Amino acid sequence: MAKKRAKKSIIQVATNASTHKLIKKLVTYAKPYGSKILWGFLCMVVVAATTAASAKLMKPIINDIFLGKNEDMLWPVTGMIFLVFFLKGLFTYGESVLMAFVGHRVIADVQKDFFRILIEADLKFYQKMQTGDLVSRFMSDINRLHNAVTGTLSSIGKDFLTLVFFVAIMFDEDWQLASVVFFILPIAILPVVIIGRKMRKTSTKVQEHTSDLTILLTQAFQGVRLVKSYCLEAYEKSKMGTVIEQVFTRTLKGVKTKAISHPVMEFLGGVAIAVVILYGGSEVIKGNHTPGAFFTFITALIMSYEPLKRLANLNANLQEQLAAADRVFTLMDYKNEITEDENAKVLQVKKGEIILQNVNFSYGDEGDNQPVLKNISLTLKPGQKAALVGPSGGGKSTLMNLLPRFFDVTSGLIKIDGQDIRHVTFSSLRNAIALVSQEVTLFDDTVAANIGFGKPEASLEDIKKAAKAAAADEFIEALPQGYDTFVGEQGMRLSGGQRQRLSIARAFLKDAPILLMDEPTSALDAASEQKIQEALGHLMEGRTTLTIAHRLATVRGADVIYVLEDGVITAQGTHEELLKTSPRYQQLSKMQFQGSHNEAV
Repeated sequence: MAKKRAKKSIIQVATNASTHKLIKKLVTYAKPYGSKILWGFLCMVVVAATTAASAKLMKPIINDIFLGKNEDMLWPVTGMIFLVFFLKGLFTYGESVLMAFVGHRVIADVQKDFFRILIEADLKFYQKMQTGDLVSRFMSDINRLHNAVTGTLSSIGKDFLTLVFFVAIMFDEDWQLASVVFFILPIAILPVVIIGRKMRKTSTKVQEHTSDLTILLTQAFQGVRLVKSYCLEAYEKSKMGTVIEQVFTRTLKGVKTKAISHPVMEFLGGVAIAVVILYGGSEVIKGNHTPGAFFTFITALIMSYEPLKRLANLNANLQEQLAAADRVFTLMDYKNEITEDENAKVLQVKKGEIILQNVNFSYGDEGDNQPVLKNISLTLKPGQKAALVGPSGGGKSTLMNLLPRFFDVTSGLIKIDGQDIRHVTFSSLRNAIALVSQEVTLFDDTVAANIGFGKPEASLEDIKKAAKAAAADEFIEALPQGYDTFVGEQGMRLSGGQRQRLSIARAFLKDAPILLMDEPTSALDAASEQKIQEALGHLMEGRTTLTIAHRLATVRGADVIYVLEDGVITAQGTHEELLKTSPRYQQLSKMQFQGSHNEAV
């Protein structure tokens, strides 16, 4: 529910964003390509002029060739027709290529900036947003902006200029009749504006439902093994069907809303043409106008209908595209709560001492301001092996997340070798810390690339040494392509233990002075665990280590163990000391010794 509320609040901000502000942002992205837009505009001028010229040529064709039977005009008129259509085709190509370049270039720039902002966003942002929603905005919504750039510029440029040329021809032939025809145009403005407003709302809803669909797809595919194991295929199909129907219903509503403009424009176009035929035909019959002038006028009128229709639909199209822009640019305006100090210095780790002084922390989400950590004070001496134990939800993972500044303390202080971590650079802080979590993240890449992920300059020999240290080299060599074997999405081609050993090898390769571990041996069999425990023993030598322990057997040899309950450290000491002094530790030890399963450990 918290994610849903956060998502709605973000969307609410988006719907309140002004159209002017959104257009200004799009203009900012298009500005670097102003020269190409200018050349494209000049091409549009030629295309518009040649399009109008094809209507103007109706006058000599009718009057001089068909009625006047003037053979001398045959070749000049034919040559003019050829030249007009040749120039129109040539400059249409130029305009299309130039505007396509601008459109796709702007989209690429927005995508790069959007990804940069997303990848640099703090973890609090990712607690609010869902992966499927971000993917939907990155792919679907940004691509809609392509039409907002190229389509809008084309309509404003080519269609508007073409209409201007046609209007000039009509007024040149008969200003009175042209005035009557274009008196009808303002009548179409009101419904077009109303349609545009409705399209903005409808399109926003369509994009929200499309985002929900992407979220469900992501979750269904990632959890397909769980779905099958619980025989929930029918349930998932029902959920997916509901969202698909919502997308269908909203999309159809948008089509209907947008399509309303067509009967309006067709009716007004029919009225205009009927007026022209009645009045113009009578004028030709009376001899006040030549047939050529009449056909030129009516050809210009009919040919102006398409650009006029596109301009009439421009507002509806633009509102639809700006709804997508709302969703993209709102996230691009997100400000990280965890920021690097302007005068941040490089962290100098000489010993690896970690001190927490009166640390308090709460996530501060809407309706959730309860403190997660309360007045935590502890000292990890250089090279010391420390562990956190306690019930689930007690704050162990939260405390660990504070050290690399995934979150910032609400109050209090965290120091590494006497340096406040809020005043050092992110890169120096996080390069000094190796993190091994029970939730292993692997990419659909080779084994070697996954081990060397945090150290791209590492050689294959370095990677192999790290794998050997993590007791992973034996199974890696047995893979079809060894270190060049692709592990699949999230390492699906490997067992849980194999994935965990690659994660540990990654930490070996990083060789950081501070080591954070969240039960790194939880997914290993007994034989592998013994090897890993030996390897981790070597890895921890000379390094300050903090381990979250779910099984007390893994931390019996720790120098100090902290019992964390409800955000408070209730006891600390060695394994033997806590067995004598801490009732909670005694309880956990007794339950595990009896082989009970305790999700709270």
